[in-house]
Amino acid sequence: MIRVREGKVIAILAKRPGATEILVEVDGNQDKAINYDHLTGDVAAGDTVILNTTAVTRKLGTGGYHYVMANLRQRHLEGATEGHIMKLRYTPCQVQVLAVEEDASPFAAQMRDAVSLKKTPVVIGTLHSMLAPVTAVIQAVAPGLKVVYVMTDGGALPLYFSRLIPYLRTRGYIQTTVTCGDAFGGDLEAVNIYTGLLAAKVVAGADVIVVSMGPGIVGTGSPFGHTAVEQGEIVNAANILEGLPIAVPRISFADPRQRHYGISHHTLTALGKIALTPCLIPIPKLVPVKEYYLLRQLDETGLLRKHRVVQVDADHVFETLKRSGIPLETMGRGLAEDPDFFLTAGAAGLVATVARRNPEVFLENLAAAGGREVLHCGPEGTVRKEPLPQPSES
Repeated sequence: MIRVREGKVIAILAKRPGATEILVEVDGNQDKAINYDHLTGDVAAGDTVILNTTAVTRKLGTGGYHYVMANLRQRHLEGATEGHIMKLRYTPCQVQVLAVEEDASPFAAQMRDAVSLKKTPVVIGTLHSMLAPVTAVIQAVAPGLKVVYVMTDGGALPLYFSRLIPYLRTRGYIQTTVTCGDAFGGDLEAVNIYTGLLAAKVVAGADVIVVSMGPGIVGTGSPFGHTAVEQGEIVNAANILEGLPIAVPRISFADPRQRHYGISHHTLTALGKIALTPCLIPIPKLVPVKEYYLLRQLDETGLLRKHRVVQVDADHVFETLKRSGIPLETMGRGLAEDPDFFLTAGAAGLVATVARRNPEVFLENLAAAGGREVLHCGPEGTVRKEPLPQPSES
């Protein structure tokens, strides 16, 4: 059941493409709310609005916002006139979009012929906060590469909810956005992850594709009860479409929860159980005790034999992220508090740039995955095999 209340808009707090953050008076309190302009029209101080207050009231993790369901000033709204695909289907908020795949799309012919990603690197994250370090390193190492972001429906569904995307676009880190499944609001709309990836390549002309859900991962603490399982499915999709999948492991030595210590159980499940095809797993070369902990996790869970681990110089990535000046935050922690999380995502960005120049060396090593070796990827683009570090070397 939805908890619904009537409120009055007191002030406009912030605006970004597609979303307006407002302050509302509701139940005698002043709370924050979000108005999605493309769903409920524009909003102004003094408007009376109908709010979904469920999450804030129940103290659920959706950012502390109410959501505008209707603006009583906007009695009649006209929707899109093009497109036959509905997202948020069979709900009061179902949205009409023009999907790249449908006949009315100007890209329909391209999409009918699209069957391959042609070895394009596909960086696959599990948290929205991975986007910033991945794309910052890509543009620092290889300025001018066209980076296309594919947003899945594992987290927030409206792309407009993200504050990060407008920032990355302004900085030139992301050139085009694609929303797939029930996610909506991208430059291109796609029905599923397969056509989302193909649209990123064939329509948007991606040099590198970066995939992740929007803000707000769903998790329960159980092995399969989280939306990060999609990472394994996207690895399979990228391989089916002849791309080069690079899975960003969720790594932290600052998270107080044991299940997320070192390599998160999200990653271990997604890449160990869900992914049925191999991928590259970038990890930064950390101090020996951390390095061995991570490699032991990868070895004991079988990921080392199933996939190909690529180590990257952590100092180079750290300096690149510091120079970028980009704001970094995950779970309330920044680069200083949780460096290993951001170094890992940045390492994936570096591997993607090297793979863009020379995909064959990685594809050959993916085909040969299963040994007890790791790859080392240097900032200058060199790739070499190294034996798995042993505890005595730590």
